[in-house]
Amino acid sequence: MRTTHLRRTGGTLLALGVAATLVACSTGGPGTATDGGDATGASSSGPRLAVSSEGRVTVLDGETLETVGEFDSEEFTRLNPAGDGRHVMVTTSEGFQVLDTAAGSSSEPALTDLVFDADTAGHVVRHGGKTILYADGTSDTTVFESADLTAAVTDGELPALETVEGVEAHHGVSVVLEDGTFLTTVGDSDGRTGIEVRDADGAVVAQSDECPGVHGEGTAADEAVVFGCEDGALVYHDGTIAKLASPSQPYGRMGNAWVSETSPIVVGDHKDDPDAEGYLLHAVTLIDTAADTLDVVDLPEGVEYTFRGVARGPGDLAYLIGTDGAVHVLDPATGELTDSWPVVAPWEGPAEWQDAHPAIVVAGDVGYVTEPATNSVHAVDLTTGEVLSSRGLDVTPNEVAVATAD
Repeated sequence: MRTTHLRRTGGTLLALGVAATLVACSTGGPGTATDGGDATGASSSGPRLAVSSEGRVTVLDGETLETVGEFDSEEFTRLNPAGDGRHVMVTTSEGFQVLDTAAGSSSEPALTDLVFDADTAGHVVRHGGKTILYADGTSDTTVFESADLTAAVTDGELPALETVEGVEAHHGVSVVLEDGTFLTTVGDSDGRTGIEVRDADGAVVAQSDECPGVHGEGTAADEAVVFGCEDGALVYHDGTIAKLASPSQPYGRMGNAWVSETSPIVVGDHKDDPDAEGYLLHAVTLIDTAADTLDVVDLPEGVEYTFRGVARGPGDLAYLIGTDGAVHVLDPATGELTDSWPVVAPWEGPAEWQDAHPAIVVAGDVGYVTEPATNSVHAVDLTTGEVLSSRGLDVTPNEVAVATAD
């Protein structure tokens, strides 16, 4: 394994004890909308919702669900909050493009020209005031202070950033803890096997190759980090890695984690049949990072979901949009469904994972649920189940991300 190097632009964010070189900066001016932008004006200064559709990104007001901006984009784009409560990362063929939703401001939204270059842009992680971007094509990890993004966009340049060069390219993910500890997946073009942990000086302090098909991550209370495996999960906490085996063997895959940083319990997806067709799942994984336990909970018959269908919300509960059209409330501490609220019509699973199907994201006490079958978005009070508002769109919603205006 070759030595990891660090490239740096501007000030110091990580002290990994390796050489630094200058990284190129931006390509566009402050808040510059790309060609095809059609901002229809700002509304409230609260949350904003970014919705992708074929060749387009639309920004909705989080309270009224009215369209406040529309921008041309690539045929299929992924959306992730940038970590500062205002911006969203639009994953394109060039890298991570910055969408200014104008959440929490009186400005108009803008799909800026600012792009964090990445060969096959992948996961976006937010933790400890930092935003961590992973490039699958190189295995490089780019890190910046989330709070610096707004000022950088205003100035028309990328924020000060650091890139930890990868070793073997693979579909992976990285996390940076508050003390500078760097966790990253390990793999190559033939597969993914585990994780590696480095301290703030860049020295490897822990590693594990006991995670076949490692995918996804989540940071729970007390900075316990979970990575999904095809036969369970890895939990890193206080300098040690624990392997938690799935009760479904030899295959019991967890590939996505939904976390609250005030709860020790991670909610993950669960797949027990490697040959199953489609993307619908009928059980969830519950990982107690304090007790190092992993349990699988089956959902009621007729309730299935996909990787887009779960979010954490009020009370550290999990909220799941099921194929029966209801939002189901899951208590991670007990594994019990405590409530179910009909929101959309029953739906079938996608033929391909990229296909539009219902998704849920959360801002405060409000859950936003997309309904591609009717080209609609619904806002739901997650404390009562009341549908606060619904809005039809002139596009079919696919990916969705919320800028919370925090």
